Amino acid sequence: MGSSWASNERSRRTMVANRHRDTQPELRVRRILHAAGLRYRVDTRPVAEIRCRADVIFSRRRIAVFIDGCFWHSCPVHGVAPKSNSGYWGPKLAGNRSRDARMTNALVMHGWTVMRFWEHEDPEAVAQAILSAWRD
Repeated sequence: MGSSWASNERSRRTMVANRHRDTQPELRVRRILHAAGLRYRVDTRPVAEIRCRADVIFSRRRIAVFIDGCFWHSCPVHGVAPKSNSGYWGPKLAGNRSRDARMTNALVMHGWTVMRFWEHEDPEAVAQAILSAWRD
């Protein structure tokens, strides 16, 4: 296997198979939004010069929605610190949190409303929060 970030081949295959878009939490929320009549863009940069892709964006309303995975973004409720290869994962997950904060700030500075949700949150409640922001 050579030098890999994964502690073993099984872990590597599992992590490589993780999706960065069209996850089940995203799809559930998008179905509700679509059924409510909202149209949106998916996995798109809200601001061209900022290297950041939101899960759902409403361009005209300038709303960027992120549905963060509990592992990858270190959810305070469900985030788990990996026991294997912690020298890699600790800084990696901390870097993800730091990048999330930088991207949120950059988008806000460009006039965007940024909404962040965890993958474990109720899709109905998430969709209602987004609908409420969209209406304001």
